[in-house]
Amino acid sequence: YEIDVSDLEPQVAFPHSVGNVKPISKAEGIKIDQAFLGSCTNGRFEDLAVAAEILKGRKVHPDVRMIVIPASVEVYLEALKAGIIDILLRAGAVVCNPTCGPCMGTHLGLLAEGERCISSSNRNFKGRMGSPKAEIYLASPYVVAASAVTGEITDPRKLMEGEK
Repeated sequence: YEIDVSDLEPQVAFPHSVGNVKPISKAEGIKIDQAFLGSCTNGRFEDLAVAAEILKGRKVHPDVRMIVIPASVEVYLEALKAGIIDILLRAGAVVCNPTCGPCMGTHLGLLAEGERCISSSNRNFKGRMGSPKAEIYLASPYVVAASAVTGEITDPRKLMEGEK
């Protein structure tokens, strides 16, 4: 079988289930407090590179904390050599050592009551990243990076096309 996905929108998992997936057009404009890229899921070199592609020459929105956690020391060092870490830092992201971080709700960017996070991690259950009254949306590294720039959940194609 062949399936044409050329018209498929980026997808976003809404709180509080990984199965609560909707097209990004249903999420666009939702304000975020935090953008989380990385950990063991979507912390690969390629994921950091696509985030850098979006963030190069741009800044993280002043109302957003962007936390980046490479999946391993090897990924971190490769991204450092390639100049990706420099781009992320200059954009205003906080780049941390490889760890579970906020994904597991242990440290680094725990969400407070009422906060919203767009995350490339693999879980968005209630209380997973801090307060049970926070909202976690899951999306691709492209969506996370674009949303970090605009301060709201954003279709990355708009930034890639130069609309913002």
